[in-house]
Amino acid sequence: MRGIRDRRPYPQIPTGAVVWSVFLGVILRVDSYLDLATQTRRRRWQRLIHWSRGISHDTMEYVMERVHLDDLRQSVASVAKQLKANKALESCQIHGLLFVSLDANEHFHSRSRCCPCCCQRQIEELDAQGQKQTVTEYYHRYVFAQINGPKLNVLLDLEPIRPGEAEAEAGLRLLGRLRRIYGVRFFDVVTIDAWYVQGPFLRAVEKLGWKWEVVLKQERMEVLQEARRLSEGQKPSRQFYDATRGRDVQLWAVPDVRLSESYGRAVWVVHSHEEWTEHKVVGGKKIRQANSSDWWWMLCEALQGYPLEMAYRGGHRRWGIENKAFNELTQYYHLEHCYHHEPVAMVAQMLILLLGFVLFSAYAVLHSQLVRLGQITMKALAHNLDLALEEDLPWDLWFASG
Repeated sequence: MRGIRDRRPYPQIPTGAVVWSVFLGVILRVDSYLDLATQTRRRRWQRLIHWSRGISHDTMEYVMERVHLDDLRQSVASVAKQLKANKALESCQIHGLLFVSLDANEHFHSRSRCCPCCCQRQIEELDAQGQKQTVTEYYHRYVFAQINGPKLNVLLDLEPIRPGEAEAEAGLRLLGRLRRIYGVRFFDVVTIDAWYVQGPFLRAVEKLGWKWEVVLKQERMEVLQEARRLSEGQKPSRQFYDATRGRDVQLWAVPDVRLSESYGRAVWVVHSHEEWTEHKVVGGKKIRQANSSDWWWMLCEALQGYPLEMAYRGGHRRWGIENKAFNELTQYYHLEHCYHHEPVAMVAQMLILLLGFVLFSAYAVLHSQLVRLGQITMKALAHNLDLALEEDLPWDLWFASG
């Protein structure tokens, strides 16, 4: 935190005091700078940030507009690197490979407020007379990179999608920065969805030094149609029961599939057919309903020597970025709330959100025995930290390394 700087010419309040306040606001799940300004008047809050007066919401907005984003990204990276050095990410590995998921999420939308970095779209709505009319909606979207695991999920960085550009362009810009900050050996495989299936994008990922896996879910894609034809009538290459998900799984491997002329190399496709029994209550009666689903994943040729279970688990693990990141950040950390509508301030707030989310999750999962035993929820743990600001207890008890 001490290394985070800003561009104010004559600062009266230290940058660290403001950043620490915003960070504590993330941990305690404060939903606005106005509410956060009230929190900074608490005596023990002021002791933590080493500033003896309250901080106004205008000051927070002013500092967030001028903070150095590279410093914030280095802070997020230092936490992730320390977690890997402490072997906390070993449970996230699949057959010795560490997967990073890329996905985009919408942060803010409005039909009146806009800034130079807002994307635009045309939507239809009904007016007061019930007639359809087309209005312009402004919004911000970001591409996130996350390491997903059964216990711990680590968000590495994010990149805003600029007006007029596609999700893949922002994703490639994000991957380039991840290579510069984390290095090529920090993770091994990039998992993406069908929106990124473009030959130049996939070749760029390989040129950066990583392998890739794609979730195929668009029926019109030629590679999916060809894989269906080649696997039709074939016996499954692998069958097993997934005890974690409670499903009987059959896997087919389809090697040497042609993707496109722009990619220029062969890929291989893994098909998964899954069956399970779902217990439901209908009309007050418990019934058992048989369900099944089919999944298709496309992988680069460099992953062809690994077991098929790697593709199966890596493909399903990719959805952790939505289930364990976006959903949790939206429900508990006010992901979709815009604290201050200014491009730099919005990215700075999102980076501090990533930092607080990863640190608090690591503290709860790796340090708090009550959370590991299921005796307290993470929301209740955050509430206990808030109550600790009112009690005469040393905060070393909360932030001790154990």
